[in-house]
Amino acid sequence: MSSLDRKLLRELWRLRAQVLAIALVIASGNALLIMALTTIEALEETTVAYYERTRFGEVFADVTRAPKSLSRELAEIPGVQRVSTRIIEGALLDLPDFDEPVVAQLVSLPERGVEPMNALTLRSGRRVAPDRPDEAVIGEAFAEAHGLVPGDHFDAVLRGQRRTLEVVGIALSPEYVYAIAPGGLMPDDARFGVLWMGREALAAAFDFDGAFNAVSLTLMPGASTREVVARLDARLARYGGTGAYPRDEQVSNWFLQNEIAQQKNMAQLLPSVFLAVSAFLTHLVMGRMIDTERREIGLLKAFGYSRLAIAWHYVKLVLVIGGLGVVIGALLGAWLGHWNTRLYAEFYHFPFLLYRPGPESFLLATLVSLGAALAGALWAVRRAAALPPAEAMLPPSPPVYRRSRLSRSALARHLDEPTRMIARRLLRWPLRALLASAGLAMSVAVLVMALQWLDAIDALVDSVLVESQHQDATLGFHDLTPLGELAGVERLPGVLAAEPLRGVAARLHHGSLREREAIVGLPRDGVLSPVHDAQGRPVTVPPDGLLLSQQLAGMLEVEIGDVLIVEVLEGRRPRLALPVVRLFDTDVGKPAYMALDALNRRMGDGRVMRGARIVVDPARRAELLARLKTLPAVSGVQFRQAAIDTFHDTLGQTLFIFAGFFIAFASVLSVGVTYNTIRIALAERARELATLRVLGFSRWEISYILLGEAGLLTWLAMPLGCLLGFALAWYLSSAFATELFRVPLVIHPATYAWAVLIALASAGVCAAVVRRRLDRLDLIAVLKTRE
Repeated sequence: MSSLDRKLLRELWRLRAQVLAIALVIASGNALLIMALTTIEALEETTVAYYERTRFGEVFADVTRAPKSLSRELAEIPGVQRVSTRIIEGALLDLPDFDEPVVAQLVSLPERGVEPMNALTLRSGRRVAPDRPDEAVIGEAFAEAHGLVPGDHFDAVLRGQRRTLEVVGIALSPEYVYAIAPGGLMPDDARFGVLWMGREALAAAFDFDGAFNAVSLTLMPGASTREVVARLDARLARYGGTGAYPRDEQVSNWFLQNEIAQQKNMAQLLPSVFLAVSAFLTHLVMGRMIDTERREIGLLKAFGYSRLAIAWHYVKLVLVIGGLGVVIGALLGAWLGHWNTRLYAEFYHFPFLLYRPGPESFLLATLVSLGAALAGALWAVRRAAALPPAEAMLPPSPPVYRRSRLSRSALARHLDEPTRMIARRLLRWPLRALLASAGLAMSVAVLVMALQWLDAIDALVDSVLVESQHQDATLGFHDLTPLGELAGVERLPGVLAAEPLRGVAARLHHGSLREREAIVGLPRDGVLSPVHDAQGRPVTVPPDGLLLSQQLAGMLEVEIGDVLIVEVLEGRRPRLALPVVRLFDTDVGKPAYMALDALNRRMGDGRVMRGARIVVDPARRAELLARLKTLPAVSGVQFRQAAIDTFHDTLGQTLFIFAGFFIAFASVLSVGVTYNTIRIALAERARELATLRVLGFSRWEISYILLGEAGLLTWLAMPLGCLLGFALAWYLSSAFATELFRVPLVIHPATYAWAVLIALASAGVCAAVVRRRLDRLDLIAVLKTRE
């Protein structure tokens, strides 16, 4: 082992606590990056493998009713490889363990053989048997929510006919990886389930003998999805087609791909914060080390060591520190990645998990982490290599001391001597103080950013489900219903008020741009479903024309006054030219609204509705629920409070877990910065503090001088950290915006307070550790050394 390598080992041991602190900060950033990269890799690999094994469709379409013979014509569309027609209908379930009616999606299965596309993965039991019309296979999440197993029975209302169904199997489907009720925001496995029944049974129940109302296609390699969609639309139009759409727009897959996109955003943003701080820490430590080793560097050069050898010596020191952080981060990141992927696999209901992270993720994380550490040390290493031997052998030039205006002020006269020492040191090296304070501020910023997500979820719920929805429940109807039937809804037991609504499937065109989005018709004088913007301000629905969300307007590049071509995908399928009258900002989705009477007039269907929002008397809720389970016209029921609870349960639990991770990582960040700042100050001032002890200063006084400086820097870092936290939260809310959610930028004062308290607690722990070291300071040994 060379002399420089032995020197390297001695320095690593001497600085072991600081080395570990820096390594843990590097490990935090490295672990976050590996977690995000391996999660993305596992989700994408699992998704592709699952879709391939189950022959998941690439193009989907719904129709009112089409003959089965049409499937041969659809198979002849250029680029189509396989066609699968099915029956998909809605129903209400009456479960013995649940008082509310449960919305079900009924999907047909072939009684013989396996599904040609969108194949089920049986978890237990079997498929439905021929000539057994009351058998059903149910989704696994729905079965777990209600404790159902093969052999159990429950009642279902199929177009007004009450039947008892037997569970014969439990399965997963690629089509319902993210099982969400029509019109819902989050999965609610207790109130929505997918059931697969024999095709003949569904055909008989819903009058689809020799017909279908849903079709899936797979395409040949290289086929144009857009051309296939256009040709499929043309062939299904005369049968009431509601518009074909590619896999990218299929609800379950769309949610999944949005989640993967958010993971990619996280991989770009969050690790960079930790790696930037690790670069800052290596800069501090290496700069201090080179300042204290000027004499040794001069001697090494005098004995013939080249600039390159000395530079490589310090680079190796940084590589060892970074390598330790990379090893810890790789182990932690692999575990977190596996845990995170398992969490997503359970949330998105995959039957298997392919967590086989390749070396690319770890190699990229290693290069980025070591690159950040080396970047922080680059200036100090260059300074060591360029230091001339004669200059290095001389002690550094002493600072110039002079009385400043502040030292002659009235405030200074009222300060004791230790406090003046602290103030003078900070004022003489303001840049060093600013850098140390900035490092501490970054830990506060990360805490603010992590805790802000909890505030954002509360604000999102208030904006979408409280301020904009005053109903207790929303009823959906199988068919268009005359508005006169609203009086019948109001006469249901426990209903205090009711308002109609209607949704129309459509494609909105503006130039070459187009988006598939339902136009929702609302009563202009309605009070149960007022439109509010993201800031909570009421937005009036115009008497005619479109009220568009800013998100949808941006995607179509339209402004107020522009005219959109609306291709209606149901009923008479009119093609409308509608002006954009008003725009508003919203945090969820990309809705488009019209006045209900204007929408009905444009559609030419008369005064009709497709659903109703109702206010329910709590005292008669049970009576209403029992009545709803018997109504043949009702296809679904959604309760507002259930949506709020599900939103909190689904997102809240996940965000609490991730917030906990980031709080832990930010605490490591705070400890790493604080400990290194105090230890460097102790190393720089050990001789000075020992001299003060000899002159009669007590241990508490010299502790106050050392730790008071760190405490003042910590307090100065708090407002800066809160400001940086706001900037990070703003950037994060912008980077994580998707078509489904925009994270509102809401930070409560309590969030800043918690971030500050956690950072102060971390600083207090570090101060206590260094204080013990200061008590054990060997005065004679310190005074006998030059440093």
